Amino acid sequence: MSPDPAALPDGAQAQNQRDIQALAKGGQTNFLGFLLRLAARMPFLFIAGRLYGAEALGRFALALVVVELSAQLCTLGQKRGLAQRLSEEKDHPANVVADAMLLGGSLAVLATVVIYLVPDVMFNGAWTQAERLIVLGILPLTLTEIALAALAYRYDIGASVRSRAVVEPWTLSIMSGVLFFVDRQAGLLIAYNLSVAAAAVVALWPLVRTYGLPQDWHPHPLNIGRIALANLPLAAADAVEWGTRRFDIYILGFFAGDTAVGVYYVAQQIASLPQKLKTSFEPILGPVITRNLKDKNYDAIASQVCQVGFWITAAQAGVALGLGIPGEGVMGLVGPLFVSGTAALCFLLAAEVLAATAVVSEAALIYVARMQNLWVSLATLLVQALATVGLIKLVTMLGYGDYHRAAMAGAGLMVALGLASWVKALLLGRILRQPINNWRWPLVWAAVPAGLVGWAATRFLPEWAELALGMPAILLVYGYVIWHKGFGSEDRVLFRRNVGA
Repeated sequence: MSPDPAALPDGAQAQNQRDIQALAKGGQTNFLGFLLRLAARMPFLFIAGRLYGAEALGRFALALVVVELSAQLCTLGQKRGLAQRLSEEKDHPANVVADAMLLGGSLAVLATVVIYLVPDVMFNGAWTQAERLIVLGILPLTLTEIALAALAYRYDIGASVRSRAVVEPWTLSIMSGVLFFVDRQAGLLIAYNLSVAAAAVVALWPLVRTYGLPQDWHPHPLNIGRIALANLPLAAADAVEWGTRRFDIYILGFFAGDTAVGVYYVAQQIASLPQKLKTSFEPILGPVITRNLKDKNYDAIASQVCQVGFWITAAQAGVALGLGIPGEGVMGLVGPLFVSGTAALCFLLAAEVLAATAVVSEAALIYVARMQNLWVSLATLLVQALATVGLIKLVTMLGYGDYHRAAMAGAGLMVALGLASWVKALLLGRILRQPINNWRWPLVWAAVPAGLVGWAATRFLPEWAELALGMPAILLVYGYVIWHKGFGSEDRVLFRRNVGA
């Protein structure tokens, strides 16, 4: 059972209600970003799959693993740690942000130079000079993460929506199409650099307007060094959490060709759409938790973690059913070859549902048990590597090919994330002395009729109708049942207009 918010003292209960409203409002704003990102993601996958092909997508995916992992490491955990620094530092907030930018930017420049000199870590086989320049995306990626974290501390979620859900994906989609006629080999990578640069501009402009310019600020190398050391556990946890969503691609690259990697990448991009729902709450959840930690209000933290965890799980389960049951039709939109990635898509969608508990538990663990959270995260990565390699070797031994290996990469991720959710919930519950549990039986009551509707759609309707009629029907049935049987008054605040008014 999750903790009962009514058990809190009156003052704490009122504050908890305000926090839930803030989380709901942030979630509503970022949910719009999720829908916009969905609208932009499908044109990119269609253009990339139909024009460039699976092999080019595979090369693109492998290069992105290195670039985006480098950017994650260069933020040095400040994506989530900056909220704590802003709440504790007595210096001008603009100066705190400037320290964070200087630290992250310096590391990003260093990483750019090193990877540019050793491009073989990004590519299987030969590469062109234009492809090599993908490393230029590391700096804007790093600065964007820090800028959006600072804006989230001021509850400005709109900047994240504009930067990450509008400008970045639409620039990538449009420029991918244009650059196909200029450079068919490196067009995707050049378009990616342009998209992250545009997203950085859109993030940095409101940052300056919100915080202003630094006042009497001078770089302090020793202070920045101390920040770096203090943030190492958080940086490693961030990198590991991100890495679990990319490590599977890198492992698969050792056992399968670029074409299979490209098919898997498309499945991963579609499956990561419900993953974006969890990020709808992350920017607000961090500041809410840090304030409650300052007040030692552990019951409220447990209540908020469980509340947001259920919201995320319920939403991800519905989207997973809607995308997974007509999975062949969804993958077929990108191209006939990509239908072979349907099994991988289903495993990846299941993995995202299982991961919800780990995500919300970690949002609190990074503040109350950094090192323990880091060790669990590292163990998760190890389990993922062992499970993925073991399953790939098993299907290879049984005589199956590259696309079955791709499916096993998704299965390995599902096993690792499910285990991580269980362990992190137990760890946080022990620290807060409250049970952490996102599970509610209405999730099953909603999934069963939705699954039956989906089965009927795939059994009796042509493929175009599966997507045009079957997918909305699955979501409507699931939504109706979960609303009436699963959502209480605390849950329904997420759907109110003028939340907190």
